[in-house]
Amino acid sequence: MVVHKQKKVTKYRGHTTHGGGHRKKRRGAGSRGGRGRAGTGKRASQKKAGLPPQLGSKGFHSHRRSGRLKTINVADLAKLADNGVVDLKKLGYDKLLGAGKISVKLTVQVVNYSARAEEKIKAAGGEIVAVEPAKEVKETEKKSVPKKEKEEQVEEITESQSSEKKEDKEETN
Repeated sequence: MVVHKQKKVTKYRGHTTHGGGHRKKRRGAGSRGGRGRAGTGKRASQKKAGLPPQLGSKGFHSHRRSGRLKTINVADLAKLADNGVVDLKKLGYDKLLGAGKISVKLTVQVVNYSARAEEKIKAAGGEIVAVEPAKEVKETEKKSVPKKEKEEQVEEITESQSSEKKEDKEETN
């Protein structure tokens, strides 16, 4: 059975301010305080509650963390082992570090590793296989043509175009 809920406004019928206190309190827009985030300009301590300070946030952003390697310690390898083989490159790790203990014999495939990590894995009877990282090809490497070759190509093209124009003129005459 659907229950008909009475609206709250009906409770306030016959009362002047509908629970807003004195008549003068909720008169106009002055009691609102502003319109949304208006007034967040460069003024002293005009901060809006719950919003991060955003003045001066445009422009430079530090990319200091972007070059960091994703690392994993020797102690965490036992959980990732699959038949005694761990391919850290496939799992998204860049470097193996030597913190912790390991007692399981593992073959670890990784791009970079520390000397302590190598010692601990070999002491447990395992081995480390160094894998080459995927080489990133830059735009300059893709289209690297020496200047002389470029100049020769341009000359050949211009010569062929000029000879075509001469032939066209001769045909029309």
